[in-house]
Amino acid sequence: MKKMLLVLVLGAGLLSGALLFAASNAQEKTAYDEDAYGPKAPIVWVKPVRSVIFEHKIHTMDAGLDCGSCHDSLFEMENGAAEKKDDFTMATLYKGGYCGSCHDGSAAFASNTRCTSCHIGARGHARLNSQGGTAVKSH
Repeated sequence: MKKMLLVLVLGAGLLSGALLFAASNAQEKTAYDEDAYGPKAPIVWVKPVRSVIFEHKIHTMDAGLDCGSCHDSLFEMENGAAEKKDDFTMATLYKGGYCGSCHDGSAAFASNTRCTSCHIGARGHARLNSQGGTAVKSH
């Protein structure tokens, strides 16, 4: 009886693992559509500090947001427009501007936490460029 229960539990565990693996593989194979999800290449801002990375995929395809969630209310579509603004600072983010509109600790992690999620630093920027990264300089 114990052996049968053990076999059932192990079988259920293996089946669950196989189903989760198959589901994650199917999601990864979904074609990335830049028209629907934004540019595939990461955007690297140099202001307010050097080497802040942004990936549309994480916000659109993975989190389910659409372009209108940020454009044109938080960010203009023009490449580099945010960096030209005097208020594109971490202080503005902390007050709910730009990324801080969602990254407030309730909708998404707060912009004053998990710094390395976005800030890749000079070394990360150099690593991105040395790996043949096709990052867009700014957005």
